[in-house]
Amino acid sequence: MLNDKTIRAAAAVFVVGVSSVLPLRDAVAETAGTPPVDPASLARIRDTAMSSDWAWRHLARLTDEIGPRLSGSPQLALAVTQVADAMRSLGARVTLQPAKVPHWVRGDAQAQVVDYPGRPTGIAQRLALTALGGSAATPEKGLTARVIVVHDMTELTARAEPVRGNIVLFESRFDQRLADNGDAGDAYRQAGLYRFTGPSAAAKLGAVAALVRSIGGADFRLPHTGLTLFTEGQAPIPAAALAAEDADLVTRLAESGPVTLTLLLTPRTLPDADSDNVIADWPGREKPNEYVIVSGHLDSWDLATGATDDGVGVIGAAAVIEILKELNLRPRRSVRFIAWTNEENGSYSRPAYPALRRGSTRGITSITTTPRPTPSTRSIRKISGARSPPWPCSPISSRNCPSRCPDSRPPIDRRLKLTPVTASLLT
Repeated sequence: MLNDKTIRAAAAVFVVGVSSVLPLRDAVAETAGTPPVDPASLARIRDTAMSSDWAWRHLARLTDEIGPRLSGSPQLALAVTQVADAMRSLGARVTLQPAKVPHWVRGDAQAQVVDYPGRPTGIAQRLALTALGGSAATPEKGLTARVIVVHDMTELTARAEPVRGNIVLFESRFDQRLADNGDAGDAYRQAGLYRFTGPSAAAKLGAVAALVRSIGGADFRLPHTGLTLFTEGQAPIPAAALAAEDADLVTRLAESGPVTLTLLLTPRTLPDADSDNVIADWPGREKPNEYVIVSGHLDSWDLATGATDDGVGVIGAAAVIEILKELNLRPRRSVRFIAWTNEENGSYSRPAYPALRRGSTRGITSITTTPRPTPSTRSIRKISGARSPPWPCSPISSRNCPSRCPDSRPPIDRRLKLTPVTASLLT
């Protein structure tokens, strides 16, 4: 559950991470012989972050007062203004970097099973679903077609003939055991394959629509939205996520014979909208052209307030500058906070940054809560020289482990670490 302790811990992880790679000195009592920051100083930074309510207050405004922030919406524009004003109030040097973002509007979503083996006369069963980002609309009065249930791409290809002219349901379950053993990201990516690329693959075989089982371990008959991707030049088809329980229902019914579904989706894809990345710099005292980037993304899907994805991340990153100001600390290198304006449905804000900043920095170290917009991904890497070494075996990334067996990995230690930075980010 997200609470004030969660956001304070996030801010502490960020600021301790920054200070672990940037020697800090008190701006007032600095002497030439002052050594790099030591564990006691790091503890002081951590304790200040954990006792401050700055991040909690700004997160509450972002999520409770502004609410969902899908790209192209008035709420996202308000969020950009809020974060920029907050950074200016701290004395940071703020730049609004223009970026074009997708403008997709969800619309209505309705579906019901209207025919299946054993259906009592006059009975239809409504389904809980929501459109996927990038989905096309159905005809104005909806469409009616048979449902073809497949469990993977191989089965989809094998059933190409019945797929044509019908609705495909990708019944791929989230691997909760993998998630419980520290690989939630891998579990999400495995199930997410069918959301990301399934509708496109179905469209290539002539399907009139595609449904996917909602990704995740929390069911409660709540459909889980997200982005689906169509290949360049491909006409999108209607695509939606079914609540897990309803995916189970349709699958069970289909085991006994043909199942027919009516589907109505009314999303709209509008011209790209104007928005801005928020860039706030806290200049370094010795190497101002070398940067440590702390970042997160401001946008969220429209079905919730985006508190954890990525409100807590972006505001926790912003709090780095607030803590540095509170303690009157000036790092050797510049700290750059970035609030990316678009990640959820396309990461359109990512290309704007290197395109406008190319050649402006000698070296970048990045700490981010999002997987794509920054030069490094959920880790710390120097990109001014040699490649980073591979990640060690850890509770979050096990690609370098000799075995995928959960028992071969160390137990998860969720305590806040001071050093090294990578350990801080894994707690």
